[in-house]
Amino acid sequence: MKVAELCEFHKFRLTDQPPPPDPAPGEILVRVKAVGICGSDVHNFSEGGIGDMRCAYPMVLGHEPAGVVEKISSGVTGWSVGDPAVLEPALYCYHCEYCLTGHHNVCANIRFLSNPGHPGFFREYVSLPAGNLLPQPSNLNAAEATLVEPLAIILHSLHLAAMRPGETAVVFGAGPIGLLTVAALRLAGAGRIWSVEPVTHRRELAKVVGADAAINPREVDVVKQILADTSKRGVDVSFDCVCKENTLNECLYVTRNAGRVIITGIPSESFVSLDTNPMRRKELPILTVRRSNHDTGAALRMLAAEPGRFVPILTHSKPINEIQPAFEGLEKYADGAGKVVLTL
Repeated sequence: MKVAELCEFHKFRLTDQPPPPDPAPGEILVRVKAVGICGSDVHNFSEGGIGDMRCAYPMVLGHEPAGVVEKISSGVTGWSVGDPAVLEPALYCYHCEYCLTGHHNVCANIRFLSNPGHPGFFREYVSLPAGNLLPQPSNLNAAEATLVEPLAIILHSLHLAAMRPGETAVVFGAGPIGLLTVAALRLAGAGRIWSVEPVTHRRELAKVVGADAAINPREVDVVKQILADTSKRGVDVSFDCVCKENTLNECLYVTRNAGRVIITGIPSESFVSLDTNPMRRKELPILTVRRSNHDTGAALRMLAAEPGRFVPILTHSKPINEIQPAFEGLEKYADGAGKVVLTL
């Protein structure tokens, strides 16, 4: 089978590996058709890891997959060979204290396919527990179905934010996670939504998916602009989907007293400086997002019901043998790319 490995810093290689064995009881062998490139994949490619989790070469990235059922093992019902499916990349233990209290996303024994030691989906075939497959809606193709995994993260972030209809929000960053956040906020009944993004084509995409205003932080003082727009009150909720430069502190500055700050992005640095004064004076909770938690089904239903709201962020589809230039282009914000999907 064809496998794309991150074989060293900043370099992929395509290999031909033996096909996987037949799936174990309770599992399904899936032929992967499409995988979205996540910002965390780009962190691994460009920085050699994500925070203190460093790459272990060679490794297989990719955790936003869709595919078709290839083989079904004993004990599995409800699936037929050829069925299209959305694939869940997280394997939980279901018996640690976090799983037992409903916090599966921070399972003590989680195996997340695409982390070091747990190959991801930039490969033709993967065996998964049957519970990690969801039926792909008939109105979505494989590339569109790859949006389910990142959209589930967005829904988890909105649960943490406890958004109420009519509340205002600012989203820092208009990469795929920021764009999906804007789109989901619009569907959730948010009031005015600001997007903050320096890259022109991403600002335009933010307006397409629902932002009322798209600010270029290279040209405008973001804090002054949003405070002016809100009569110095600030927004109800800020989402940092980029965690670059000073965006974390800008969230603190533009959020109202007793508002909420949600950190969905991944800082490149392990340690960041925060201005504690607005945090303390405003009594601002800062909530961090760790993937999703029981949100995949809801994300699938939302995407199937409102594909026109989310699909516009899918700007490029490339075959897996173009994985190296695809990552290099995303690293440089080139070619007008929003969300890039690799096909196998």
